[in-house]
This record gives sequence, structure tokens and C-alpha cells, in this order.
Amino acid sequence: MTSTVEPEVGKARLRKEDARLITGRTRWTDNIALPGMLHVAVLRSPLAHARITSIDTSAAREMPGVVAVYTAADLDPEGAIALPCAWPITEDMKHPRRPVLAADRVNFAGEGVAVVVARSAYEAADALESIDVDYEELPVVLGLENALADDAPLVHEELGTNRNALWVFDSAEAGSGGDVEEAIRAADSGDGVVLRRRFRQQRLVPAFMEPRSCVVDPTGPQLTLWSATQVPHILKTMTALTLGIPEHKLRVVAPDVGGGFGGKIAVLPEELMTLLIARKLGRPVKWTESRSETMVAAHHGRDQIQDITITATRDGQVTGLKVELLADMGAYLGLVGPGVPILGAFMFNAIYKIPAYHFACTNVFTNTTLTDAYRGAGRPEATFAIERMMDELAVELGMDPLALRERNWIRHEEFPYTTVSTLTYDSGDYEAATARARELFDYEGLRAEQRERRESGDPVQLGIGVSTYTEMCGLAPSRVLGSLSYGAGGWEHAAIRMLPTGTVEVVTGVSPHGQGHETAWSQIVADQLGVPFEDVEVLHGDTQSSYRGLDTYGSRSLTVGGIAVVKAAEKVVAKARPIAAHMLECAEDDLEFTGGRFTVRGTDAFTTIQDVALRVFTAHDLPDGVEPSLDAEATFDPENFSFPHGTHLCAVEVDTETGRVRIRQYVCVDDVGKVVNPLIVEGQVHGGLAQGIAQALFEEAVFDESGTLTTGTFADYLVPSAADLPPFVTERTETPATSNPLGVKGVGEAGTIASTPAVVNAVVDAVRHFGVNDVEMPCSPMRVWSAIHTGRSAAGGPGGEAGGGLGSIDATSGGAR
Repeated sequence: MTSTVEPEVGKARLRKEDARLITGRTRWTDNIALPGMLHVAVLRSPLAHARITSIDTSAAREMPGVVAVYTAADLDPEGAIALPCAWPITEDMKHPRRPVLAADRVNFAGEGVAVVVARSAYEAADALESIDVDYEELPVVLGLENALADDAPLVHEELGTNRNALWVFDSAEAGSGGDVEEAIRAADSGDGVVLRRRFRQQRLVPAFMEPRSCVVDPTGPQLTLWSATQVPHILKTMTALTLGIPEHKLRVVAPDVGGGFGGKIAVLPEELMTLLIARKLGRPVKWTESRSETMVAAHHGRDQIQDITITATRDGQVTGLKVELLADMGAYLGLVGPGVPILGAFMFNAIYKIPAYHFACTNVFTNTTLTDAYRGAGRPEATFAIERMMDELAVELGMDPLALRERNWIRHEEFPYTTVSTLTYDSGDYEAATARARELFDYEGLRAEQRERRESGDPVQLGIGVSTYTEMCGLAPSRVLGSLSYGAGGWEHAAIRMLPTGTVEVVTGVSPHGQGHETAWSQIVADQLGVPFEDVEVLHGDTQSSYRGLDTYGSRSLTVGGIAVVKAAEKVVAKARPIAAHMLECAEDDLEFTGGRFTVRGTDAFTTIQDVALRVFTAHDLPDGVEPSLDAEATFDPENFSFPHGTHLCAVEVDTETGRVRIRQYVCVDDVGKVVNPLIVEGQVHGGLAQGIAQALFEEAVFDESGTLTTGTFADYLVPSAADLPPFVTERTETPATSNPLGVKGVGEAGTIASTPAVVNAVVDAVRHFGVNDVEMPCSPMRVWSAIHTGRSAAGGPGGEAGGGLGSIDATSGGAR
């Protein structure tokens, strides 16, 4: 019998969780109120580098409502507590101790030096002003190249250097490709091209909706820690290891979390100090940061200098790529911060067949807020560099940028394809995605309009930007991560509980912070078990109910966590099969299972999995030796990463008199494999595009010469609103992944990865005929205007026709099958 039930996977279901999230009728960490709960406020250093000569807390202790005031000497008198870094990328990596509170020296503006515990958050904050701290200022080092200078002040004198680590990959040494230096020599001496560019990845603030917050209750048999975190399981393990708490005596709960984007992946000093205080006082304690604290004390993202060399033949065949990075770690190491540039190391070759590749990254300490994972984590930085270089190379060779990309990309019939960086891409069709994007965008029509504007001298110029991308996501095989010295595996866990009434509870180890897991997992289980979508409940984020997991980051939720759910469902069906055969009085091999029914092959006799669940509950008549349970759990360790891809095209109008940039049109065609829920995919793409465009045009964390963050509020740090963003034209092609049974690929970071170079390429294209070959991000009106006038001056006249530009290229020369 064939089921006529419409499949849930692929259906545009409204999200189950949206009603409570959108209306705020849910439990955020800061909503939690426990009997007798106290509040913590943190005093933060106004200086970026200084010795602490004295701290006087006596006046604060007398303030109304104050219960206690603590310094490092109170919370960690032995100086034994050090926040963890889970990614030692090299054996000789420098890892300075990051304390819960600074004891004798502060290393960035915003580092905590004391805490007040009071009966209310307001009383705690007021008492901070009464703490008197004397500082002896030390020289500040800012800027990557400044920090590496021979006479640079040292962030950590005990290390004797500001270098954190040097990590190198070379295709010749790895046996995956040729020698880059040879490729450079050959291009230099022969009829080839050697192109060198420097790009700056500015520092960004994750700027999540909900500030960080935690509550600790020490009064039960277990310590319970609620936290607005992406990683409750990792937080539990790391907290137990760091503080010496028996892990079984610690419960971590991530309730609904208002965004993260990597910014809530850390193990925080504030979480540890709140736990220490709660244990000291024997009372529940809460800490919730202000938005200004988020800006200075939560980790930042990006912040790299990229020196890129690309070589090619005159007909456009890329022959080599050399990447030299400087990456700013800030004053300390984040949980995975040192490894973020290393993730990018495998993506600089992108969708291209590059014969020789060399990558070297130097991680550097400065007196700034630490950096760590931010949406995309290394892959946006890599995609930006290679896609900017492909546009620059197209100009050098007089080729259309799409034609140059097609000349070098991996063709659909060549998959699976092992790249020069040793990854094996399992599936893809770059031709199909590009052809559809080109059609939706009207590429030829916009090129024609661009030429007309150039010829007429229109003060508003049109620029067209291209970005093709792939990414490695679904942080994957544990053995691969182990080879990179990553401090955890890549597996994920799930459990399914069949209840007596036939409804289902799914327990997942991935912990959402807005991605829609409850809806997507319900759709998957509804199809796998043949139960109604409404009859599935998804539980997550509590290490007591979801006792095993590796949490949510790196677009791994569906491609790893979702597949663990599938594997658990398969076990449920397998456990139900002998019971169903017993009920139908047939052999197990005679049963077919589809749409929730076990049917005897060739007959109309059937029973449902819900009937089996009730039979198991009563346990009155089960086959001999069969346990009365359908519950099952599974742990999935993927065999490979997942590799979504796509083509993004952007048209911008640049007012050459003011430098203002307006995105006129944005088209993206992404391939994320099989789609579980199109609405969720659209939401993820739109959110990713907003963040990538924000990097291109708006956002930048800026420090002054003393190390003070000058963009410490949303009045200065420009997060775009809906009014600042264009309508997006989005579509998908579909090449299923071969590495998992659903054929799914990651989508959470795709928009962020692809959009930034598309926008910047468009901005540069609009003004290239003025002699401009780069505009540093964010491409603010002042930077664009300055680039135009600098380019005109260099070109020796008001027209500034140096550089040619892409507008004169025959746009029909690029194609797709």
C-alpha cells in the first residue's frame, strides 16, 4: 500500500516557535527570577593596557542594597583559573592566561576588574561608581603590523612576543598541487600575469539582539547555570574542567536565545564569575550585560590583513594562489579564535581548479577586545579575497568577470572533486546557479546601461559585482578536526521517544538561537515515522534532558544534528518492526513501512507505528525477548563537510559627487542541496545577506590611539535597518549532498559569505574608470568619494580614465551550459 500523505520535507511550514519568540512570550535568560536572587554588575577597565596598583572597594560595600564586592583576589586567590582555548593550532602556540577578573594588569579596555553583588541590578550598577581603582598606564599596541614591529610594546611581557602562532599550508608539501613560487616565477618570466593585492577585513561586532546573560542557582543537588549561549554542552564541559566541578553536578540550560552569529559561542568570564559568586553566597545570582558592555567585552569578529598573489596565463587560466594573512586575536585567545583563519585556509581556492597554493597565517596579539567566530568564521574572509582577486584579474586580462570564473571553475561533471587544499567537494553545479542568476539579474542589459552612463558622464555611475562561492560547513568528521588540533569532535546526537498515545518527543544535541530547529526537526520526524507534524515536540538546550551534544555553529545543525535525528528515527522503526510483525502475524521480511504504516506486502493488512507504541506501553503481548520500548538514540559523525554554493550578483549606483552607494538590485541563486523548509531557508539567506552587506557598507569596530572603542554604541556602530537594504531576488538550484541521507547542505552562513565581495566588487566596478582598484570596507560615502578623487588625481585629470573598467568588456563572452 502506498501512502498518500504529502511529505513534510520540502513544505513551507510556518515555524512552530515563532509565536512565542515574536511576541516575547517565552523565557529569555534575563526573564528568569528565582527566590532570593542577587544581581551582579562588572566594573570594567577604561584603559587598554595598565597595571592595577590598588582597588578600594570599601565605599561600594556601604552602598544601598550591596551584598558583596569581589576582586580577583577574592574569587581566584591562587590565580589558578584560566579561560579555555579549545583550538591550539600549533604545538608552540602562545596561550596567555585569561583570568576571570584582571588581578594585576588589564590588557584591553573593557576587561573586568571587580564585581558588585546587590539585591537589584540597579543597585549593583550604581555601586560600581564607588569603586576606586588606581592604574599605572602601559604602552598600548594596536594594529597588526605595529604589533609585529621589533620595538613594539608587548601585550603580554611574559611571552616575549606579540606573535601567537604561525600556521602554514603548502600544496607542494601536502602533495595536493604544485609549487606557488614556481608558478610566480613562470608567470613573471613568461607570457603570464602576476597580480598582488592587499585587502583589509575590518573588525566587526556580532551585535546579536539579546545581550549575554546568565543565572546560577546553587541551591539544588546540582548547580544549574542558565545562559544565553549557543553551546550549552560545550559550556558545561569546559566549566567543569576550568573550575574543577564534577560534571555530573552541573546542569546547563540555554533557554530561548535571541541571536548569536558566533558571538555566543564562547565560555565567558562572566559565566564563571557568576558561578563562583553563587557558590560563595549560596544564593541564586544573575548577570546581564548592558548593550555598551556587549560592544567592548563580548568578542569581535574578522580583523585581518590579507596579502594575496594570484598568477595566471594571458588567456585567463589561474596557475597559482599565494595567501599571507595577519589575524588579530585581540588581547587573549577565544574558545576557537586561533582556528578561525585556519577554516578559511581551505576555502581560498573556492570553486576554482587552482594548481598551486600556499597559505600562511600569523595570529597576533593586540590591546583590543579578543576576536573569535563570527557568522561564517574564516570562510567569508577567504571568499572575499578570492572573489576580489578574480575581478582584479579580469580587469588585468580584459575579460568579463563571469567568463574568467567559468574558465576556472570545477565543472558539474567533475564532481566529486578533490581541491588543491585537500578537501573533496561531493557535488555541485556552478554552471546552473550562474546561468539562472545571470538571467534573473539581466546581466547583459545592466552592462549596456553601465556603458551608456560611462559615455554620458553621468554623475551617478552603475557598478556590477559578481561573487561565486562555496563553503565548507557542518563542522564535520571528528578525525579531520582532530588532525587540525580542534578540541572537540564533529559528531552530533539525537534521541526519539515514542509516547504511549503515539506522539513523539525528539531530543536534539544542537541548540538553536533562532534557526527554526523545532519546525524543521518536526518535519523530518513526521516523514521518517509517518506521524503528524503537530504530534512532534522538539526538546533542546538543557543538558539534563539533552545530555549529549556539540551544539550549534558552523551551519552544522541540519547537516549533522538533523541527520542524527534521521538515524534515531530509523532505529525506532527497526525496533517497531518485530512488534508489528507479531501483531500482524507475519514475518518481519514481509513488512513494508511507509507513511507511518507497517503493511503486509501484497495485502491490505496493516498497523500504524502509533498502534505499536500503545502495544509497547501495555506490554501485554510482545514477542519473546523484545524489550517494551521503541525509544532510540543515535550519534552521527559525518564522513565529509557539506559544500553549498551559489552565485550572487549585485548592481549598485554610486553618486560620484558624494560617494553615496545605493544597492539597486541584488540577485542570488544558492544551492543548499535538498531543502527541508523553504521559508526557513529564505529567512537564513535574507539574514546572511543583511550581515554581509553590512560589512561591505556599514559596520566597523574602531579603536582610537589609546585603545578605546569609539564605536561603542549603535549611534556609532552602524547596523543597517530594513530601510537601508534592498529587496532581494533569491532562488535555488539543487544538487543533493552525497554525504548524508537527506541530501542537505548548510545554509546559515551562505548569505554572509557571498554578499560582501559581491557588493564591494560592484562599488569598485562603478568607479574603476577613475583609477580606483579598491575601496576599503566599509565602503562609506567618505571612503568612496576619497577613492574617486585620489584615483582622478593619479590619473592626471578630471575624467580619470585610468584603469579601463569592466564596463567596456563584452558581457556576452561569459556563459554557462
